[in-house]
Amino acid sequence: MFIRVKPSGPREYLQIVENRWESGRPRQYVVATLGRLDMLKASGQVDAMIKSLSRFSEKVKVIEGYKEGKLGALSVKKIGPDLVIGRLWKELCINEVLNRLLEDRKYRFEVERAVYFTVLSRLFFPGSDRKASGMSRDYKIEGIDGLDLHHFYRAMAWLGDNKDEVEEDLFLRNRDLFSGLNLVFFDTTSIYFEGNGGESLGQYGYSKERRSDEKQIIVGAVIDSAGRPISCPIWPGNTADIKTLIPVIERLRGRFGVANVVIVADRGVVSKETVKDLESLRIGYILGVKMRKEKEVSTEVLSRAGKYREVKDNLKVKEVKTEGRRYIVCLNPEEAEREAIERQAIIESLKKKLKEGAKALIGNRGYKRYLRIDKTSIQVDEEKIKSEERFDGKYVLRTNTELSAEDVALRYKELWQVERIFRELKSILETRPIYHKYDSTIKGHVFSSFLALVVMKELMSRIDAKPDWDEIRRDLDALYEVKVMHEGKNYLLRSPLQGVSGKILKAAGIAPPPTVTETKT
Repeated sequence: MFIRVKPSGPREYLQIVENRWESGRPRQYVVATLGRLDMLKASGQVDAMIKSLSRFSEKVKVIEGYKEGKLGALSVKKIGPDLVIGRLWKELCINEVLNRLLEDRKYRFEVERAVYFTVLSRLFFPGSDRKASGMSRDYKIEGIDGLDLHHFYRAMAWLGDNKDEVEEDLFLRNRDLFSGLNLVFFDTTSIYFEGNGGESLGQYGYSKERRSDEKQIIVGAVIDSAGRPISCPIWPGNTADIKTLIPVIERLRGRFGVANVVIVADRGVVSKETVKDLESLRIGYILGVKMRKEKEVSTEVLSRAGKYREVKDNLKVKEVKTEGRRYIVCLNPEEAEREAIERQAIIESLKKKLKEGAKALIGNRGYKRYLRIDKTSIQVDEEKIKSEERFDGKYVLRTNTELSAEDVALRYKELWQVERIFRELKSILETRPIYHKYDSTIKGHVFSSFLALVVMKELMSRIDAKPDWDEIRRDLDALYEVKVMHEGKNYLLRSPLQGVSGKILKAAGIAPPPTVTETKT
């Protein structure tokens, strides 16, 4: 039975209706007409009827009692992150892979559960293992009760020792997810330490973070052509020459049947000599170019006429070839508009200050780039302003691959997701002091962040209109469960779904828990 509003001329009536199945089809029968809706509302009879009926519903009484402050919370646990990440963890068979490798080990705690919670923490509250251990009490996750900080450290050490086996087993179990490994993309970053940085991993080397004074490690990411993470190589921090990576690339071919590897990186961290090595070794590359510093790009590539092709929202591309070198010019129209507005604001402010004789502007880097300075005067450089307009919303890639311009741009953007995880990983490892003094523990710590990337990518692949990860994190973290007691019975009350959480649960194939559930514990 249900309540419906029945229009009749200018009036509306409230009715109780019953559904019945007759002769192979549903039919509706009016059980009672309660009266005119406007009169029932005005007299307060609707509220009175609801309150009267609620006496016969334990669940409604529990909800109302909690809202009125008559029932105190026995516990409050966040449930959103585990509902989603836990489902994907099992569907990707990560739990099975870990437990298989743990079969012959006699740990006295649930290693798989410690790894799982560490991965979940990377996604929802990045930080040290110490932070994750302290946060565990706020989340409802089966099997993590009793886990202490030393358990997380031991779990990371085991994970580091078994990293390669986990990667290979996950690949074999999820092979149908990959779009084909005739082509994979590869990028690296450096992560520095304060302290010893392990037994042999932590070494001095070229630092992308400009911290050559600290020991570091080199972390790589291999993704397939659809952006799915495959492997997370880790090297000592003094691994710099591309030739030293060739054995690693060959090993990738052997482990996963990879046909071709494409190096994706920013030109600022790849030297001209390295580019020559890549070409001589016939290794593909997609490199971000420093537009203003490379004369060929700033004077010829960006000025070359040609029509942009739209790839997706806020991304257009065109291809330019010069003297055998292939460039892809990428344009973000929204970013171009924003940069133009910001520059115009700077110019207007600059002209105003120049009228006031503000010679101190020379020392302002934001202003100085638009000034023409000679012995007798300081003026706004109109030619420089016009020149800067060419860079609005653009970035340029150089590649030796045969991929389409669209694919080159999209693959480069895919690695931005990896770099985001790297950045969060850096914030984790930069937690001072570094307690992970063993190589195996450091590898496990890094690899847990890579597993977080695997799960995140799987979730995002199931969502059509993709929200920002921060939005997903915020809304799932706001889904919680309150335990209360009413008339000697325990109940769990679920909070309302916030923002995109309903969409995310649906994408993961999860029905929201009931609003009220009686529980025996």
